[in-house]
Amino acid sequence: MTVRVTTLSNGLRIATDTMPEIETVSVGVYIGVGTRQEPAEANGVAHLLEHMAFKGTTTRSARRIAEEIEAVGGQMNAHTGREQTAYYIKVLKDDLPLAVDILADILQRSVFDPVEFERERGVILQELGQVVDTPDDVIFDHFQEIAYPDQALGRPVLGRAEIIERLPRAALVEFQLRHYGARNMVVVAAGAVEHDALVDLVSRSFTEVPTEADGSYDAAVYVGGEFRDEKDLEQVHLVLGFPGVAYDDPDYYAAHVLSTMLGGGMSSRLFQEIREKHGLCYAISSFSSSFLDAGVFGIYTGTGEAEVAELVPMLIDELAAVFEPAPEEEVRRARTQMKAGLLMSLESSNARMDALGSQILTYGRPLSPAELAAHIDAVDADHVARVARRILTGPPTLAAMGPLRNLPSLDGIARRMGTRRLLQA
Repeated sequence: MTVRVTTLSNGLRIATDTMPEIETVSVGVYIGVGTRQEPAEANGVAHLLEHMAFKGTTTRSARRIAEEIEAVGGQMNAHTGREQTAYYIKVLKDDLPLAVDILADILQRSVFDPVEFERERGVILQELGQVVDTPDDVIFDHFQEIAYPDQALGRPVLGRAEIIERLPRAALVEFQLRHYGARNMVVVAAGAVEHDALVDLVSRSFTEVPTEADGSYDAAVYVGGEFRDEKDLEQVHLVLGFPGVAYDDPDYYAAHVLSTMLGGGMSSRLFQEIREKHGLCYAISSFSSSFLDAGVFGIYTGTGEAEVAELVPMLIDELAAVFEPAPEEEVRRARTQMKAGLLMSLESSNARMDALGSQILTYGRPLSPAELAAHIDAVDADHVARVARRILTGPPTLAAMGPLRNLPSLDGIARRMGTRRLLQA
């Protein structure tokens, strides 16, 4: 693994992860901005801007952008998150100059054509409708909003329909000018790429991007609480969560080991006890999601109207059980599972590009697989138990949709967790 980073005079960083054994290259531009930087009245503007970037520039129409990439067999995509936005293209190695040129074009010379803008507004509204029709997706938006109410960090990435319907084109222009600056960007390539050649391409292509950028955000304030939406669904969809850890928290890796032990696979505690042993659900998993200054830790499950009454107490008992150190073999299995996922991702240029871009925006530098593995290996059973007591004794957040008459209240869940904590003390 050969990673190099160069910073241009305007602050734009260029990073490469060379994979000489393959014939393709993934190249992207990662920007340290997302939903978290949106004003409340423009929620969804970051995602809409990401869509519009591909809809025509001063030199290319939307159709020409698509045709030029597909003419060389390339793949083009983008994604918007709460704290980062990325635009990326995968091509054969000889077509890297074209990919860089297109990325530079859409990020510097997009015209946001009014006709295309209205058409894409309709596409986003359809996307929002699709999410609303998918309860196992939308429940996470409700969870995030209850965990971080009245904050940008708690608002949905796609925005809200009533805002998207009236969002003016000028909001996109203003958002791009304010946040899409060289000091808030990193151009990343992984695969069949030569570092100095990419630096030369970027230096000649990204000449119009502003130097400065506003990457500021309001501090996160976790609150927690309860969201219940009684709906005529086949299943109860619920997320039970707690305040998690930030990226730079000393407990970051232990929180991920804990999540893996609880609901990270078919051998995890929740899967084995609740799904396999008692058959109370089809899907159950846990997650540890971090942000720059905060995080959330939680469990998702989809279960039947009758089964939820038995499932929730059993879930709480399983959470309480991790307050005590687990057998070292179980912790070792979770660590190995995490490291295997890390090493398997190294086989993909897309995954390596994405990891490198995110790491530089988050930590200011790349993290090697050896460094990441060392952090994972340093987590022992006592550390997992300590982080479990830290996280799972925090204020709970419950989000649930479906037939909820048998779902215990948040107060009832909190009382049972308090009782279990006393038993464990």
